[in-house]
Amino acid sequence: MPADTPPARPGRAGEARLRLATAAGDLAAWLSRLAGKGSGASIRGQILTRLAPDALAQLLAGRRVLAVSGTNGKTTTTHLLAAAVRQDLGEAAVVTNADGANLRYGIASALSQDRRAPVAVLETDERVVSDMIALGRPEVLVFLNFSRDQLDRHHEIKALGRAWRLALEKAGEQGPVIVANACDPLVVWSSATAARVVWVETDTAWKADAALCPACGSVLVQQRADSRDRWDCPGCELTQPEAGYRVNGSEIQLPDGRLVTPELKVPGRFNISNAACALAAAVQFGVPADIALAGMATVSAPAGRFATADIGGARARLLLAKNPAGWAEALPLAASDPVVLAIDSVAADGKDVSWLWDVDYEQLQGRHVVATGPRALDLAVRLGYAEVEHTIVPDLAAAVAGHPGTVDVIATYTPFQKLLKMGGLR
Repeated sequence: MPADTPPARPGRAGEARLRLATAAGDLAAWLSRLAGKGSGASIRGQILTRLAPDALAQLLAGRRVLAVSGTNGKTTTTHLLAAAVRQDLGEAAVVTNADGANLRYGIASALSQDRRAPVAVLETDERVVSDMIALGRPEVLVFLNFSRDQLDRHHEIKALGRAWRLALEKAGEQGPVIVANACDPLVVWSSATAARVVWVETDTAWKADAALCPACGSVLVQQRADSRDRWDCPGCELTQPEAGYRVNGSEIQLPDGRLVTPELKVPGRFNISNAACALAAAVQFGVPADIALAGMATVSAPAGRFATADIGGARARLLLAKNPAGWAEALPLAASDPVVLAIDSVAADGKDVSWLWDVDYEQLQGRHVVATGPRALDLAVRLGYAEVEHTIVPDLAAAVAGHPGTVDVIATYTPFQKLLKMGGLR
């Protein structure tokens, strides 16, 4: 069977079971919204997959699948890729998990809401990649990056990379085309067993999670070539591959040498890299580059990221930062004075906040910071050592309220979701 042949749809009995499970999930979602507990997408997926254990495979069947995974940037990249495909095939052709629910039940929930769309563009949690390869047979799978995240849960990121390698090796020639970040050694190692890889040379600031070779453990070296740093392992053959797509400042160089400028509404140089990966995936899928770029230009606030909302009488721009790599990219975007930083440590954030000491908060010197959230005191200690003037306002709403102009708010996952709700964005 060709790699791009979708799995067969379920039989009559399986379809009946899936319909009943979907109805039960929809009812649970409606009750969740009625109770003011949120959109209901999560509970829908949990009920659906509990009553129909094969729901994910059934809902993927018959579709062409593109998937995006990695530690940082997968929500934005998924939105960019979905917009690119929609621009070519039309709005009704694509179903996606736009809210960022990327575990099995979140993906199933999104798919259950549109059974007719022939194309699924899916944000996929790193732990679900192996299932996606086996069940969804994606045509294209984007690997963005690996970084320490939720240290109590993903403390050993090489184990995730090893799972990806094994899944790709098992898929063999039937596996997806991988669009991979050539600048991340663990991504390169994880992609090594794929039948085909399209490499993208990105431009990212964070390199602290890529010090050792994932193949042999040697200390990687950085070599300067053509005004760019390239990594190489002195202990084995692993080295940065030559890339067909390259990020050059605000431009993306295509495999044919042409330079294009993505007109993005989302800020930050890291989003140029996300756009380069989305563009490579879209072109691989068959979308002309110019059409893909036009689609990506319509994306403004993916799942609330970079959105501006009225909260407690203040105008707040919301930025999500989940880990040191995310904070390294988000902090330079914060232009307001004061700036609000919100930290929590429940399961979705990761309970271990020792990563605070890896973030360069020193760059905020000369501005005032409002530290908020359940772990505001931990943040305040770090800001004190960074010699950043700050106040502690534990209540999130109070911390954001009352600032003139537009205040930048950088938050970990849980307070970010609360801010979206407070601002009427979810």
